[in-house]
Amino acid sequence: MTAAPLLVPPDLGPPAAPAAHGLGLTKVYGAGDTRVVALDHVDVSFPRGRFTAIMGPSGSGKSTLMHCMAGLDALTEGRAWIGDTELSGLNDKHLTALRRDQVGFVFQTFNLLPTLSALENITLPLDIAGRKPDQLWLDTVVDELGLRPRLAHRPGELSGGQQQRVACARALASRPAIIFADEPTGNLDRKSGSDVLAFLRRSVRDMGQTVVMVTHDPGAAAYADRVLFLADGRLVDEMAEPTAERVLERMKAFEAEQRETAVL
Repeated sequence: MTAAPLLVPPDLGPPAAPAAHGLGLTKVYGAGDTRVVALDHVDVSFPRGRFTAIMGPSGSGKSTLMHCMAGLDALTEGRAWIGDTELSGLNDKHLTALRRDQVGFVFQTFNLLPTLSALENITLPLDIAGRKPDQLWLDTVVDELGLRPRLAHRPGELSGGQQQRVACARALASRPAIIFADEPTGNLDRKSGSDVLAFLRRSVRDMGQTVVMVTHDPGAAAYADRVLFLADGRLVDEMAEPTAERVLERMKAFEAEQRETAVL
């Protein structure tokens, strides 16, 4: 009998590099009695086309992790990359250009310029770079966010939810390698927050965007593909396909563990 031929899988090439990753990320503030270790040798990777939420107790280092990975704060030790570009190898000029061209930001406080229209706020990073927007892409983002009727309005004429949608459009306008969102629903009512989170979810699913979001809200984390949990500056757990209930249970477990540690 002739042996059946071995089935050899096709060569799919090397796996895609992550949108961002870090090795040995360490951030220390102060010295002596005031020394605080905000990040303690964290290794982390953010795959392309995925939505990652970062959670942890207050003071766990989640915002510090995002700021260091986004090039908004300098590491004490360790190395961070956006794509294949290492941040520590960049001078201030090149780091500014990388943040402008490769990174999108969505903050809790919107950070819109009050004298500019919604459209002018959306295209501002591209205007600063001297680049024209891809009109088809810009139209897609504007329409997906339902902003078309509000493009001529200034931020003061928009609701909080509309302002945050403008901020999301600005983050996406340059088609960045990665979007970092820091508590993007913190200043919004429940419906407006849900609308913003649903859009971030769709931007990943339908547009291939990569999103990293810091949040304290288990309901917000449930929109992500996975949740990373930090405690005391360390990455301590990860959850795939999260639900609000599972995330809440894990956060309660963290609180219980902290109480036990404090008693000991």
